[in-house]
Amino acid sequence: MLGQEMLNEKKWAVVGDVLNPSKFACIIKNRLIGNGYQVFPVNPRSQSPEVYHSLGEIKEGIDVIDLCINPHTGLDIVKEAAALGIEKIFIQPGAESEEIIDFCKEKNLQNYLGCVLVELSKRGM
Repeated sequence: MLGQEMLNEKKWAVVGDVLNPSKFACIIKNRLIGNGYQVFPVNPRSQSPEVYHSLGEIKEGIDVIDLCINPHTGLDIVKEAAALGIEKIFIQPGAESEEIIDFCKEKNLQNYLGCVLVELSKRGM
């Protein structure tokens, strides 16, 4: 599945440092929200009540997960996604690993390695 196809989905979980305006997770979260997407911010280490600590805390359905987090933690997130039936994983540069890609293949999860900001820009967003 291509990044442009994933952008057709409207409910995203952005995983990473989603409250730090200098980090890509926060920039991506805000850009998606600004373009009409429903975004659930996730950071397993955050103490903020504004942020989910796991995908399982989100009661609404998630269409796509955007990984903006270190690959070790990202693998745990992808495993949780698979267990929850979330099948689309957008993997930002630097968040990828062979283990994540192999796990996605093993579980038939659709994944795309690229930058959400670039894909949004292609749509003029």
